[in-house]
Amino acid sequence: METLTDGIKWYASLSGILAAFMVSLDLGRRLTGWGFVIFVTSSVAWFTGAWMTEDWALGTQNTVLFGINLLGVYRYLIRRDG
Repeated sequence: METLTDGIKWYASLSGILAAFMVSLDLGRRLTGWGFVIFVTSSVAWFTGAWMTEDWALGTQNTVLFGINLLGVYRYLIRRDG
């Protein structure tokens, strides 16, 4: 079980780094939106890892970040301006 938990947490960490890099590049709405999609998967992975290790502070934080990241997906990939 520890190996699975470690794998989930490593995915969460690396995908969060990648997503932050994509969003920080500011190369357009589409790339930023996909950065938020990756942030969503990172939040789910962090929540899963937190649940498996009973780290409720980390789980709470990533539940909130999940919602914020969904807002980013909506704003950059779904909502039509104008």
